Amino acid sequence: MDTDLKLRTKQYALRVIQMYAKLPKSDMVAQVIGKQVLRSATSVGANYREASRARSKAEFAAKVGDSLKEIEESAYWLELLVDSGRVRPAKMASLLDETSQLTAILTTIEKKSKQ
Repeated sequence: MDTDLKLRTKQYALRVIQMYAKLPKSDMVAQVIGKQVLRSATSVGANYREASRARSKAEFAAKVGDSLKEIEESAYWLELLVDSGRVRPAKMASLLDETSQLTAILTTIEKKSKQ
């Protein structure tokens, strides 16, 4: 599972990078929001990789918590891109679904790590 989630969070980051690259350069709002989601989405996997190298259960839980914060932030920025009319809902549906799935996975891992 660990390797699968590392790969999945990396693929998620790459999808967000591709989405950002397609945002209109002339739309300042889309660019600002896009940069925010770019930062948070690429941090999800980075934090999860750090968690996998944790030296203690507490450190693992903290880093998974950081991943969870970043995926939640990513969801917010992606929703703003849709709700502001910058990206059509149909274009964002798959990415939002993956965001939701990763949120659920990381939430489960965080809860189990605190037990």
